[in-house]
Amino acid sequence: MDAATDLSFTRILAVPRVVICDCWTQAAHISHFFVPAPHKVTACDIDLRVGGRFTTIFDVGRNVVENKGVYLELIPQQELVFTDAYTEGWKPAPDSFMTVIILLSDAGDGKISYTAMARHRTAELRQRHEDMEFFDGWGIAATQLEACAKAALRAACGLAAGDWLRSTLPLE
Repeated sequence: MDAATDLSFTRILAVPRVVICDCWTQAAHISHFFVPAPHKVTACDIDLRVGGRFTTIFDVGRNVVENKGVYLELIPQQELVFTDAYTEGWKPAPDSFMTVIILLSDAGDGKISYTAMARHRTAELRQRHEDMEFFDGWGIAATQLEACAKAALRAACGLAAGDWLRSTLPLE
Protein backbone atom coordinates (compact mmCIF):
# COMPACT_ATOMS: atom_id res chain seq x y z
CA MET A 1 0.00 0.00 0.00
CA ASP A 2 1.21 3.49 -0.86
CA ALA A 3 0.15 5.81 1.96
CA ALA A 4 0.41 8.82 -0.38
CA THR A 5 -2.27 7.56 -2.79
CA ASP A 6 -4.12 4.68 -1.10
CA LEU A 7 -6.81 4.45 1.56
CA SER A 8 -7.56 1.13 3.25
CA PHE A 9 -9.34 -0.42 6.17
CA THR A 10 -9.90 -3.95 7.43
CA ARG A 11 -12.82 -5.34 9.36
CA ILE A 12 -13.73 -8.81 10.65
CA LEU A 13 -17.14 -9.93 9.34
CA ALA A 14 -19.15 -12.83 10.77
CA VAL A 15 -20.31 -14.32 7.47
CA PRO A 16 -18.85 -16.83 4.99
CA ARG A 17 -16.70 -15.53 2.14
CA VAL A 18 -19.00 -17.11 -0.46
CA VAL A 19 -21.91 -14.96 0.73
CA ILE A 20 -19.82 -11.77 0.72
CA CYS A 21 -18.77 -12.64 -2.85
CA ASP A 22 -22.40 -13.10 -3.84
CA CYS A 23 -23.22 -9.68 -2.40
CA TRP A 24 -20.37 -8.02 -4.27
CA THR A 25 -21.03 -9.78 -7.59
CA GLN A 26 -24.82 -9.79 -7.93
CA ALA A 27 -26.56 -6.56 -8.87
CA ALA A 28 -29.60 -7.39 -6.71
CA HIS A 29 -27.43 -7.15 -3.58
CA ILE A 30 -25.39 -4.03 -4.43
CA SER A 31 -28.24 -1.64 -3.61
CA HIS A 32 -28.32 -2.91 -0.02
CA PHE A 33 -24.77 -1.94 0.92
CA PHE A 34 -22.71 -0.19 -1.77
CA VAL A 35 -23.24 3.38 -0.54
CA PRO A 36 -23.76 4.42 3.08
CA ALA A 37 -27.34 5.08 4.13
CA PRO A 38 -29.22 7.33 3.68
CA HIS A 39 -27.76 7.46 0.16
CA LYS A 40 -29.17 4.92 -2.29
CA VAL A 41 -28.04 2.88 -5.28
CA THR A 42 -30.72 3.30 -7.95
CA ALA A 43 -29.20 1.05 -10.63
CA CYS A 44 -26.43 -1.49 -11.04
CA ASP A 45 -25.21 -3.37 -14.09
CA ILE A 46 -22.65 -6.16 -13.75
CA ASP A 47 -20.88 -8.20 -16.43
CA LEU A 48 -18.78 -10.38 -14.14
CA ARG A 49 -15.57 -11.05 -16.04
CA VAL A 50 -12.22 -9.33 -16.40
CA GLY A 51 -12.94 -6.36 -18.64
CA GLY A 52 -16.65 -6.65 -17.92
CA ARG A 53 -18.66 -3.65 -16.82
CA PHE A 54 -19.41 -2.65 -13.26
CA THR A 55 -21.73 0.34 -13.41
CA THR A 56 -23.59 1.86 -10.50
CA ILE A 57 -25.87 4.86 -10.30
CA PHE A 58 -26.61 6.32 -6.90
CA ASP A 59 -28.16 9.31 -5.22
CA VAL A 60 -25.92 11.19 -2.82
CA GLY A 61 -27.91 13.99 -1.29
CA ARG A 62 -29.55 15.58 -4.30
CA ASN A 63 -26.80 14.53 -6.72
CA VAL A 64 -27.08 11.58 -9.08
CA VAL A 65 -23.69 9.90 -9.50
CA GLU A 66 -23.06 7.50 -12.39
CA ASN A 67 -19.98 5.38 -11.89
CA LYS A 68 -18.88 3.37 -14.94
CA GLY A 69 -16.01 0.96 -14.66
CA VAL A 70 -14.64 -2.48 -15.38
CA TYR A 71 -13.36 -5.47 -13.45
CA LEU A 72 -9.59 -5.89 -13.53
CA GLU A 73 -9.24 -9.07 -11.47
CA LEU A 74 -11.57 -11.71 -10.05
CA ILE A 75 -10.13 -14.39 -7.78
CA PRO A 76 -12.98 -16.50 -6.41
CA GLN A 77 -13.69 -15.71 -2.76
CA GLN A 78 -10.35 -13.93 -2.35
CA GLU A 79 -10.03 -10.77 -4.43
CA LEU A 80 -12.21 -8.45 -6.45
CA VAL A 81 -10.63 -5.50 -8.29
CA PHE A 82 -12.49 -2.87 -10.29
CA THR A 83 -11.73 0.60 -11.57
CA ASP A 84 -13.33 3.62 -13.15
CA ALA A 85 -10.09 4.28 -15.08
CA TYR A 86 -11.55 2.28 -17.99
CA THR A 87 -14.97 1.54 -19.39
CA GLU A 88 -16.03 -1.48 -21.42
CA GLY A 89 -13.76 -2.28 -24.34
CA TRP A 90 -10.82 -0.94 -22.32
CA LYS A 91 -11.66 2.64 -23.25
CA PRO A 92 -9.81 5.04 -20.95
CA ALA A 93 -12.10 7.17 -18.82
CA PRO A 94 -11.35 10.90 -18.92
CA ASP A 95 -11.72 11.53 -15.18
CA SER A 96 -10.90 8.38 -13.28
CA PHE A 97 -11.07 8.55 -9.50
CA MET A 98 -9.94 5.21 -8.11
CA THR A 99 -9.30 1.52 -8.34
CA VAL A 100 -10.93 -0.60 -5.64
CA ILE A 101 -9.41 -3.79 -4.26
CA ILE A 102 -11.54 -6.01 -2.03
CA LEU A 103 -9.56 -8.73 -0.21
CA LEU A 104 -11.14 -11.62 1.69
CA SER A 105 -9.42 -14.17 3.91
CA ASP A 106 -10.34 -16.50 6.75
CA ALA A 107 -10.19 -15.04 10.25
CA GLY A 108 -11.17 -18.18 12.18
CA ASP A 109 -14.39 -19.14 13.95
CA GLY A 110 -16.37 -18.83 10.70
CA LYS A 111 -15.42 -15.17 10.30
CA ILE A 112 -13.55 -13.43 7.52
CA SER A 113 -11.11 -10.58 7.25
CA TYR A 114 -12.53 -8.00 4.83
CA THR A 115 -10.15 -5.36 3.47
CA ALA A 116 -11.30 -2.54 1.21
CA MET A 117 -8.61 -0.49 -0.48
CA ALA A 118 -9.07 2.54 -2.72
CA ARG A 119 -6.08 3.43 -4.90
CA HIS A 120 -5.98 6.90 -6.43
CA ARG A 121 -3.92 8.40 -9.26
CA THR A 122 -2.69 11.28 -7.13
CA ALA A 123 -2.23 12.26 -3.51
CA GLU A 124 -4.75 15.05 -4.10
CA LEU A 125 -7.45 12.57 -5.18
CA ARG A 126 -6.65 10.41 -2.17
CA GLN A 127 -7.01 13.41 0.13
CA ARG A 128 -10.28 14.41 -1.55
CA HIS A 129 -11.61 10.90 -0.94
CA GLU A 130 -10.50 10.96 2.70
CA ASP A 131 -12.17 14.38 3.09
CA MET A 132 -15.38 12.80 1.73
CA GLU A 133 -15.23 10.70 4.92
CA PHE A 134 -13.82 7.54 3.32
CA PHE A 135 -13.35 5.72 6.62
CA ASP A 136 -16.80 6.52 7.97
CA GLY A 137 -18.55 5.91 4.64
CA TRP A 138 -16.78 2.68 3.77
CA GLY A 139 -17.17 1.55 7.38
CA ILE A 140 -20.94 2.08 7.17
CA ALA A 141 -20.95 0.26 3.82
CA ALA A 142 -19.07 -2.67 5.42
CA THR A 143 -21.65 -2.83 8.22
CA GLN A 144 -24.43 -2.76 5.61
CA LEU A 145 -22.59 -5.46 3.61
CA GLU A 146 -22.44 -7.74 6.64
CA ALA A 147 -26.18 -7.17 7.30
CA CYS A 148 -26.97 -7.86 3.63
CA ALA A 149 -24.92 -11.06 3.70
CA LYS A 150 -26.58 -12.24 6.91
CA ALA A 151 -30.04 -11.55 5.40
CA ALA A 152 -29.08 -13.46 2.24
CA LEU A 153 -27.83 -16.36 4.35
CA ARG A 154 -31.03 -16.44 6.42
CA ALA A 155 -33.15 -16.36 3.24
CA ALA A 156 -31.12 -19.21 1.77
CA CYS A 157 -31.59 -21.48 4.79
CA GLY A 158 -34.90 -22.70 3.37
CA LEU A 159 -33.09 -24.26 0.40
CA ALA A 160 -31.82 -27.83 0.17
CA ALA A 161 -28.60 -28.41 2.07
CA GLY A 162 -25.67 -26.92 0.20
CA ASP A 163 -27.74 -25.02 -2.39
CA TRP A 164 -26.97 -21.66 -0.80
CA LEU A 165 -23.26 -22.28 -1.41
CA ARG A 166 -23.79 -21.85 -5.14
CA SER A 167 -22.02 -18.64 -6.01
CA THR A 168 -21.31 -16.53 -9.06
CA LEU A 169 -17.69 -17.09 -8.08
CA PRO A 170 -17.62 -20.88 -7.47
CA LEU A 171 -15.87 -22.54 -4.60
CA GLU A 172 -12.44 -23.93 -5.34
